[in-house]
Amino acid sequence: MTKGIDHIGLTVRDLAASKAFFEGALGWEQFGGNPDYPSAYLTDGSSKLTLWERKAEIFNEFDRHSNVGLHHLALKVSSSDELNTVFKAVQNWPGVKVEFAPEFSGKGPKEHFMVNEPGGTRLEVSFDPR
Repeated sequence: MTKGIDHIGLTVRDLAASKAFFEGALGWEQFGGNPDYPSAYLTDGSSKLTLWERKAEIFNEFDRHSNVGLHHLALKVSSSDELNTVFKAVQNWPGVKVEFAPEFSGKGPKEHFMVNEPGGTRLEVSFDPR
């Protein structure tokens, strides 16, 4: 009945920092937004994200063990070399917290890494040769 995901909307603590990360580190492009909300609509040419800036001054950091909803956002790449290239681009980006560097997922052959982007979203990037 459905035809895939149209877009994913993420609430972030700092819209400018998250937007800069997706554009600068990952090469995404903005295709719209609403400064009154505020929000930014981004794409990598295949996927679309809506980044919404949180309004509350006080907020709880995301806890994948207790929060309902998004556990992480997973993006895919086409090769192990691309996975390592993306990791090199994001690992030292301002505000990024590396959870783990590229490694096998379980016993493999899938490889992945996990970071928290500057706006607080837990992000996985993976390559699966199967």
